[in-house]
Amino acid sequence: MSTAVRTQQTVVYPDSDGQPMADNTVQYECIVTIKGNLDLLFADNPDVFVAGDLLWYPVEGDNKTRTAPDVMVVFGRPKGDRPSYKQWEEQGIAPQVVFEVLSPGNRLSELVEKFLFYQRFGVEEYYVYDPDTGRLDGWLRSNDGTLQPIEQMDGWVSPRLGIRFSVQGTDLVLTRPDGLPFVTPEELEARWAEAEERVREAEYRAQEAEARAERLAARLRELGIEAE
Repeated sequence: MSTAVRTQQTVVYPDSDGQPMADNTVQYECIVTIKGNLDLLFADNPDVFVAGDLLWYPVEGDNKTRTAPDVMVVFGRPKGDRPSYKQWEEQGIAPQVVFEVLSPGNRLSELVEKFLFYQRFGVEEYYVYDPDTGRLDGWLRSNDGTLQPIEQMDGWVSPRLGIRFSVQGTDLVLTRPDGLPFVTPEELEARWAEAEERVREAEYRAQEAEARAERLAARLRELGIEAE
């Protein structure tokens, strides 16, 4: 009598789908601007994860069901690097907000497929912008569980993000909840540099304060006084 031994194959979840992040510089800069400004907007909230062009796997054991939103925002998950977003490793939380920036190479079938994916797997807000035409579309999940089109996107405020949408000419204009506009990638780089400098200065001041406290404690011990 023979005993059959069953082995469980390890499912591999690739970190890349082999597709470029963007097809042209206009699309790329728009994606970077949205992602970078959202990073800045939620920089002080450790439980908001923002990613660009990151593969999202919603189903454990299924490495074929996947997509890579141009930008996605996940509330309730910590910041940090990930090779991909495996939903079952993220307490089952799906990205609540996704953005797609179109390029001339986007096919209608591809857009329909992404829409059905986002509707199936729980996205709450879905925004599509075409930088060539200036067209901006949005969908919001309704009470019946389906993504319904937002009738008026000009002046629309995202329930999750708090940002305001508008289009000037063909340019997408996004405004933060504090009324400040999203800035360009160059301005973003400068702001992050300023933020990093402030962090370094705060760390330096903390180290200096600690050193002064240690010197004072040492002097008190020399005088026979125990510092608490």
